[in-house]
Parts: sequence; C-alpha cells; structure tokens
Amino acid sequence: MSEPSKAQESVRIAGLQTRGTPGDVPANLAELDRAAHEAAERGVRLLITPELFLTGYDIGDEVHRLARQDLCARAAEIAARTGVAIVLGAPEYADGTYYNTAFFLDDHGQLRARYRKTHLFADLDRKYFAPGEELVCVVRYAGLKIALLICYDVEFPEPVRAAADAGAQLIAVPTAQMTPFEFVAENVVRTRAWENQVYVAYINHEGNERTLSYVGRSSIIAPSGEVLDSVVHGTKLLIADVSPEAVARAQADNPYLTDRRPDLYEERP
Repeated sequence: MSEPSKAQESVRIAGLQTRGTPGDVPANLAELDRAAHEAAERGVRLLITPELFLTGYDIGDEVHRLARQDLCARAAEIAARTGVAIVLGAPEYADGTYYNTAFFLDDHGQLRARYRKTHLFADLDRKYFAPGEELVCVVRYAGLKIALLICYDVEFPEPVRAAADAGAQLIAVPTAQMTPFEFVAENVVRTRAWENQVYVAYINHEGNERTLSYVGRSSIIAPSGEVLDSVVHGTKLLIADVSPEAVARAQADNPYLTDRRPDLYEERP
C-alpha cells in the first residue's frame, strides 16, 4: 500500500470550552494565549473558540463599543507566535454595520476568512447584529477544507449540507448555547456530522453570563457520529485528530450526498 500524501495526513485540532471573562478583552486574550500555548505543546494545528469569545456574548450594548476595536490584531499575534491557527469568535464592525463573526487566523497570523452568522437567534442576536449573507465559507488549511458556522446556524440542516457540498471536511462551530437547549448539543450536532459524513467541532461557553446559563457540552464529532472528545461542564481544551481520508471513506460508505434527489426537493408552485 502506498503511503498517503501529506495533504491526507490527520490534523490535530482543539476547542476551548470556557466561561471566559465577559466584557474584558485583555483577560480573554490572556486566556487565549495560554490555551494556544498548551495546544501547540500538544501538537494542535487549529484552535476553535466559542461564539463571541473575545468579548462575551450576552453583554448588552457593550458589544458594540468593543466591536469598534481592532479585536483581531492581538489574536493574530498569538496565532503567529504559537504557530496555531485560531477560529476566533468576536463581534465585527464594518461599513456602519455590526456582525457576529468567526474569523479564521492562520498559523502565521494572517486573516484567511471571516464568516458572519447568517441565522440570528432571537433578540440576543437581532438587537445587536445584522445577518451575514454568505452561507458558505470554506478555507483550506493544513490539508483540510474547513467551513465556519456559528451556533444557531448548525441547527438548520441547510448550512451544513451546503458546506459539505462545497467540499468541507470539518465544520467549525463557535457556539453560545444556553439552557434549555441541551438536546442540540447532545444530539443535533451528532446528526449533522452523520448525515453529511463530516467532522463537526461544536465549541461552547461554560457557566453563566448575565441572563444566560450555558449548557457547556462542547464536542468534536467524527463523520461516523462518534464523539471524539467532549466535556459537560468546566473549562477544557478538547482535542481530536481529524483526517480528510476518513471523510472520503465515510462519504463513500454512506453516500447521502451523492444519493440525494435534489430535483425532487425543489419547491414547486
């Protein structure tokens, strides 16, 4: 048997479940720095943070003030210094509009992609953010095709299916999932991985934040639906090895993507 090409080797990823420090960007950057250094020591190439990790999620009007700062610059320095790419959850201010955004910073600190949350959740999102208009955001890194979604997005089958159709092998999902939605964290994300035969990294907040009590329950899921690493409550760096080859095998063994009948699914008058 021939040796697999370097592009097909497994890639170690991590997700940081944490309560963070709501409203305190320097404290959250310091935690990110510590997590990235630990990740680097453990051979991690990509670190995924929770939704709006850098500022906190439920912090009221303060999120708009913080969004006007250059939030990516310090995180980019951390990525470059540690050699670990980062999916950073942070608010974004652009052209007079605020977005709930996931930024992809590569291991040199370069901004490679940004994804603006397309499915806004209740007043927690709609009061402060405009929806993004690009459903699919896929970035190539370390031999992987990685799609970005944010929290509520993954609860709809269409965004994950669109990402899988675009060739994504890993769906990175910064999350701020609160009670009483434990079912989503425990069951829905496994279904999304299985029905598309892709990896899903669902990385949540922990603890309480103003009006919210977070469910924790972060996980990294294999294309088979197997949980590779998870935590219920507490701060933890979740780690798993993901493989493009495993995705290809899973999609060949369970060919949902190719066996579909999209001609029958289109809306008809």
